[in-house]
Amino acid sequence: MKIRHFLNFLTIVTGAVAVTLTSLWIGKQAYSWLPPQGAAESHLIDDLFSFLVTLGSLIFLGVTATLFYSICFHRAKATDLGDGPHIEGNVTLEVIWTAIPIMLVLWIAGYSYQVYEEMGIQGPSHQIHLHNPMKMETAYAVIDETSEAVIAEDVEHIDVSAKQWAWVFHYPQSNVTSTELHLPSDRRVRLNLHSEDVLHGFFIPAFRLKQDIIPGNDLDFEFTPIRPGAYDLTDSQYSGTYFATMRAKVIVESPSNYQQWLSKAASQKPSPAPNQAASEYALKVENGIDSGWKTVEPAAPPLVNFPG
Repeated sequence: MKIRHFLNFLTIVTGAVAVTLTSLWIGKQAYSWLPPQGAAESHLIDDLFSFLVTLGSLIFLGVTATLFYSICFHRAKATDLGDGPHIEGNVTLEVIWTAIPIMLVLWIAGYSYQVYEEMGIQGPSHQIHLHNPMKMETAYAVIDETSEAVIAEDVEHIDVSAKQWAWVFHYPQSNVTSTELHLPSDRRVRLNLHSEDVLHGFFIPAFRLKQDIIPGNDLDFEFTPIRPGAYDLTDSQYSGTYFATMRAKVIVESPSNYQQWLSKAASQKPSPAPNQAASEYALKVENGIDSGWKTVEPAAPPLVNFPG
């Protein structure tokens, strides 16, 4: 009997270790399920996602292993046709299986809120978000004339307008307007998001950043691009009939190439940018096509220096 108890104990310990190690391995694999990290803030979201995958795997594998263990080692004999023991309840067990989920939910909520705070994307208007891409620590300081001047030099300001159905980016320092978002790598970027009509969503999957843009409520949105390349910007909110066409390219390039692009774009005269929503709507009206649903007329193609 002692040998049997020892083997059961050894089986439980081995199974628990195997489940834990497997869950940790699955959590590490979760990093490869996401696009390459394009912004300094990306790893915060990836770490949270990996944590949730690890925790979910641990629960799933733990429950599955428990069922498998029960079937293998505690099944009734073929000749046993009697009823099981009459058990009305177990207070200790009920407290445990109630407390554990509560603790897990509080753990997840606390970690998620910590990530939200560390992202520091959006803060009070009377505070400045001081960002260190290496340590990813968030700090706030009240604006004074000296700190405002220093930080203003290190932050690239870009105005973003969302409308049915186009993204328009304006670079006030160079007076350049574009339908393609260009960003300098390894430099803090502050976007002023503005909606001209309905609710839109600014979403760049590679940056792990998503922010709703509410009409009549402009807000600042900050991040630091770190990986040069081309990325996709989409509208994460359903903004009407042609919302699927509301996409734009995000180009992250070295600061020198970024300045060259600004200079080149500034030398070009503004012209109407290609707009798929406006083109499809004009074709529909021209051919008298009745799609069966009502839609608003797309805004006129924006005048830009660089159409993309």
